Amino acid sequence: MSMSIRDDEYFMREALKEAEKAYQKDEVPVGAIIVWKNKIIARSHNLTEQLNDVTAHAEMQAITAATNYIGGKYLKECTIYVTLEPCPMCAGAIAWAQLDELVFGAYDLKRGYSLFSETILHPKTKIKKAVLADECKDIIQKFFSEKRKK
Repeated sequence: MSMSIRDDEYFMREALKEAEKAYQKDEVPVGAIIVWKNKIIARSHNLTEQLNDVTAHAEMQAITAATNYIGGKYLKECTIYVTLEPCPMCAGAIAWAQLDELVFGAYDLKRGYSLFSETILHPKTKIKKAVLADECKDIIQKFFSEKRKK
């Protein structure tokens, strides 16, 4: 399901809208969407504070919503767009759900999956990195800079 750079930027902007929702809720501002047949079937953002659940990352929420939409546990024809490089937990979930493609914005230099092992992902999953990286990084940096001031 190869998308153009324009499509990737459009969908990453949709994921950024989700990150903004998280930011407004005082959650770490990470957003994710899942696209199937060029249609957004899931939108989510971090809810770890609101749900008091360390596993309530944007990607986990999006995967659950997308599998409910499709009616099956595998998302083989889907692409996940996430504003921050997935952590190992989320990368594992992306692998188990067999997503066709992962597109992420900013690198997570402390907790990103690639620091641990690129092999966490399913071998057939295509990866696009650093789509709208600056915008994705900016919202995270703004959030943590404000947290440090408090």
